Amino acid sequence: MDGSSLKIDIGDLTLSAQQSSRQTALFIAIRDKITLGYWETNSKLPSTRQLSQALSVSRNTVIAAYEQLVAEGYIQSKASSGYYISARLPEHYLTTAHNQHALAPTSLQPQVNNTNNAFAPGVPDLAHFPSKKWRRLYQQQFDRKSFLGCNDLQGDINFRQVLSHYLKTSRSVNVSAERIIVTSGAQQALMMTIMATTQPNDTVLVENPGYTQMRKALSLCNVNIAPLPVTPFTGINMEQLAQTKAKAIYITPSNQYPLGTTLNISQRIQLLEWASLHNITIIEDDYDSEFQYAHRPYPSLQGLAYQTGIKVNIIYIGTFSKIMCNSIRLGYMVVPNPLVSRYLEIKDALSGETQIQLQLAMTEFIQAGDLLRHIRKMRRLYQTKYQHMLQSIEKYSYKHWQVISQAAGLHVTVKWQVPVCEKRFAKCTLQQGIIIRPLNYYEQPDTKRNWHGIVLGFGNTHLDDIPTLISKLYAIFISLLNEQIQ
Repeated sequence: MDGSSLKIDIGDLTLSAQQSSRQTALFIAIRDKITLGYWETNSKLPSTRQLSQALSVSRNTVIAAYEQLVAEGYIQSKASSGYYISARLPEHYLTTAHNQHALAPTSLQPQVNNTNNAFAPGVPDLAHFPSKKWRRLYQQQFDRKSFLGCNDLQGDINFRQVLSHYLKTSRSVNVSAERIIVTSGAQQALMMTIMATTQPNDTVLVENPGYTQMRKALSLCNVNIAPLPVTPFTGINMEQLAQTKAKAIYITPSNQYPLGTTLNISQRIQLLEWASLHNITIIEDDYDSEFQYAHRPYPSLQGLAYQTGIKVNIIYIGTFSKIMCNSIRLGYMVVPNPLVSRYLEIKDALSGETQIQLQLAMTEFIQAGDLLRHIRKMRRLYQTKYQHMLQSIEKYSYKHWQVISQAAGLHVTVKWQVPVCEKRFAKCTLQQGIIIRPLNYYEQPDTKRNWHGIVLGFGNTHLDDIPTLISKLYAIFISLLNEQIQ
């Protein structure tokens, strides 16, 4: 880092009582800060008056120490400006390996962020994010002085009321503002749910392949994972549920990630009855429920349980990250009344309240009808992108690739039978600036599969680029296949 515009804070600078004089002690203390790299080159030192007052030494002592440092080349004096760390330190102090290491260049090169590149899964279309409107709403909230202090741990009541109306009308969720807990995204909601509903060594059923972050959270809490196999097109096998004794089940019924299957009404009722009979908590992650292209969205499991009178413990989780953008860390959960206080205890210990400005801005965004307009707009765009993905895959790679995910969400999942390693394929495409996710990234270790697959996220891929990128992907694929055949 270039320290030319930085001023040095006196901070923890102290004088050793072992030195013969306070001038010597100050000289050594400043010299050590410089040679150990804590005070960077070209940075401006405190004025002699500031330093004398802070250390309770005479100003003459500080001036004498500074002059000695100047004489030995550690600092330099600039007329009418003050004292600065020298750009080049004395040669005699650069002879030891310790100091050479300490003074090695520490400037950080800007890293290229390729996590949002073409076909990166889980990234919405960032170019169509309503930046101007959202920026205006968000910045306005800082003028509301009453919200700059502490706020409601559960979430702003107005936001929860507006969110309650949205979830009732769009997802048929049985909800009231009193049962909503606002979170910093779905991941926090999942972690809180694990801590509230399970104990170490309990077992939770998790879709396989499935959401990797949920497996990470369960492992962190020492909860056992029982894989629930998901089959392309058909989804989970309901008969498999009875074979595992579990405390809870984590499921993405609207758009299973990453295979893209959807539980129909019959399957949903069967799942609810099984969970009710065995007193199993359902963790419903309503992932990508807004983006269905082949049929109208099914009602949430949570709402269906209420409509059918099936008594079952359901934790409903949602987020705005796919509707809006990933950096808006704003999620929510609907929990049964008896668990609200327990969840709030956990949230208080983990993170405290969720950023109020996000909640207030989203409240206005929803109330003005902007959220529904944005969802409708993005649904049309993503449906067009999905169709372009299918057409391009059919055109360039029909001989080997098969799309196995449904018409929903922001990704397609592709499978093939020929001997091209999905992990090596992903590494090769990354070298070309294209991100694809091998299917085994989403699977439990030691999962057996007699075919290969990848996940292609089209959310943040430009519509006009899709044919070219698919063609490029397939060319890499064929190159790898030819290597295996030869």
